[in-house]
Amino acid sequence: MKLIITYIRPECLTPVKQALYAKGIYSMSVTNILGSGRGAGFTETYRGVVMEVNLLKKVRIEIGLDEAKLEGALDAIKTGAQTGKEGDGVIFVQDLNRTIRIRTGEESL
Repeated sequence: MKLIITYIRPECLTPVKQALYAKGIYSMSVTNILGSGRGAGFTETYRGVVMEVNLLKKVRIEIGLDEAKLEGALDAIKTGAQTGKEGDGVIFVQDLNRTIRIRTGEESL
């Protein structure tokens, strides 16, 4: 099994979900977060005061799935999240050594 962790722009969440649903992937966890990546942020003037904006709003999506569905999920995320601008996000893929379904006790190694 694999764990996909991806950070994307909040406005890209709906297209990413639709692309995942089209591939038959429905199980995911979504969290609103603040973070900074390669971009150092930007400065902005608000009521005459210069402010540094270092932490930007992002969405974190976590998906645990079988290796057979991995490439489809990655394609769906890339298709839904790509705007061509800096800050589109990043995808991490990790191995899951063991998973346990709480309701049934079913385990997969």
